[in-house]
Amino acid sequence: MQYYCGIDIGASSAKLVVIDAAGQTIAKAIGRSGIDYAKTAEQLLADLPAAESFDRSQIARSISTGYGRDNVPWADGKMTEIACHGQGAFFHFHRRMTVIDIGAQDSKVIHLDETGRRESFKMNRKCAAGTGSFIEEIAHRLALDVCELDALAAASTRDISLGSFCTVFAATEVLEKIRAGVDVTDIVRGAFNSVVKRIVEMDRVDGLLVTTGGVVAHNPFLAKLLGRAFGTEAHVAPDAQYTGAFGAALFACEQAQKSNP
Repeated sequence: MQYYCGIDIGASSAKLVVIDAAGQTIAKAIGRSGIDYAKTAEQLLADLPAAESFDRSQIARSISTGYGRDNVPWADGKMTEIACHGQGAFFHFHRRMTVIDIGAQDSKVIHLDETGRRESFKMNRKCAAGTGSFIEEIAHRLALDVCELDALAAASTRDISLGSFCTVFAATEVLEKIRAGVDVTDIVRGAFNSVVKRIVEMDRVDGLLVTTGGVVAHNPFLAKLLGRAFGTEAHVAPDAQYTGAFGAALFACEQAQKSNP
């Protein structure tokens, strides 16, 4: 049996997925990216055999993606995050769609046609607004764990927004709202609304709206707000945090089969 590996070394976390020829996930792993991407990649792969029923030698091809894609010595090739998130999302839905990936350091809006071919894309890399880093900073200011935010935002009874897109100024605004007695649930929802507003300003949605990335994986209510802002339902991709790595694994499988028909 042959398997195919995709690894996504992101700005914050590293994800690894191993699939079979049918695209079914056989194993996956996640960890902090750290500063030594090569070491992180090696550690994720080395940890798999201890927990899964396959041998590393059975991996026929590996593709890397993400910020650290150039620093994975054992990868056989590399692909952009745009390509991999599109590939990973399309596998699950197979229709015309807009993929919105909210990562730690950037957000991406990717348009795919009904065959999965990329038509266009846009990225936000100018500041942290509209990204996971913004959400993490808000959690820090509220002395909360990031995983607590989704339930708090969903419990809010006021649909407010933070006035500042800049993370630094927004953090100051959060402190001001706390002093003013604004409920923490409303503050968190305001932060979510700010992320949504920045993404809505980036581009339109055409076709099915599919969201990917760790932010929506851990905060499905944010995806719901995003869909509401676009006037449609937002679908969270299966294993949304692993979509990039999964797409890379699909490319690895495709390339291996083309070279050995």
